[in-house]
Amino acid sequence: MSSFVEWDFLTEFVEKAFMAYGIPEADAKICTDVLLQSDKKGIESHGVNRFKPIYIDRIKDGIQNPITEFEIVRETPTTAVVDGHDGMGQVIAHRSMQMAIDKAKQYGMGMVAVRNSTHFGIAGYYTDMAANAGCIGMTGTNARPSIAPTFSVQNKLGTNPLTVSFPTDEEFPFSLDCATSIIQRGKIELYEREGKDTPAGTVIGHDGSALTDSPTILKALQSGEAALAPLGGIGEHLSGYKGYGYATIVEVLSSALQQGNFLSLLSGIGEHGEKIKFHLGHFFIAIDTEAFMGLDSFKKTAGDIMRELRTAEKAPGAERIYTAGEKEYLIWQERKKTGLPVSEPVQKELIAIRDDAGLTDYRFPFEQ
Repeated sequence: MSSFVEWDFLTEFVEKAFMAYGIPEADAKICTDVLLQSDKKGIESHGVNRFKPIYIDRIKDGIQNPITEFEIVRETPTTAVVDGHDGMGQVIAHRSMQMAIDKAKQYGMGMVAVRNSTHFGIAGYYTDMAANAGCIGMTGTNARPSIAPTFSVQNKLGTNPLTVSFPTDEEFPFSLDCATSIIQRGKIELYEREGKDTPAGTVIGHDGSALTDSPTILKALQSGEAALAPLGGIGEHLSGYKGYGYATIVEVLSSALQQGNFLSLLSGIGEHGEKIKFHLGHFFIAIDTEAFMGLDSFKKTAGDIMRELRTAEKAPGAERIYTAGEKEYLIWQERKKTGLPVSEPVQKELIAIRDDAGLTDYRFPFEQ
């Protein structure tokens, strides 16, 4: 059964926990903000659900560095290449997008390519940074192999999100943050924790069959016996080649510009089956709307487009039409009053982190 936890309490605890595992205070604040922003938007697959397995456990396993060395390898007025030296992905991504924004504000556009990074949380956090600065923001990242190319059953590409945000004259920006697969690993991990099957047609087995058992899928993805279907699905019938193509674009932009690792090199598994560093790649783009016809006019036109889309004729039985970023905004309006609903499996992980980190002053409401 889920239990609600207040945001101030959760923010303080997560920040202290990150610091307990060696992350400097300023960096811990960034990591905490990225992690909880996901939960505030209702994207629970990338929030505290992943706090222990994706961040704390990887630090303890020695495949992610708590202290981030941010090295600028090459820089021009509008571009930069960064080596993150396998530090905290959130810190690397935050600094990289801010660098892209700063360049855009001076020259109209900015782009930063990153190599040797780690999981950076929800991609939309960084594109929202750009939108809040009056820019169009774009980002992408490669990841451990999960998606099979069209007509293949072997996982080669990561779930590789292609994410875009831009400002509007409404209370929230347009923000499209989604994987280039139908479903991504974090969602399957969430299904496993909740004891639910994964929807049929989203995962393909090595024999070409559709897999639905979530624990089996996660093991099979790791062993290479299963792969995620790209957007559009398996084969060409529903245009799966489109998702395959977009995932490939993200893979190239996340590796070729910065000469980083790609595809099978991102498995996180060594020659003898041991855990090794992922060495992920990202890219960040900021485009200043003031370099065109101005921020206010851009926001007005973008807002007009969103409003007209919502007034389209509804399908039978549909109550409402949404635009990207709207549902997340509405979820936050509710959750900032209720706190975060934390499931029982995540409750156990938070308690385990607290006990392991020696943060004995913290007691969660679900322990009462």
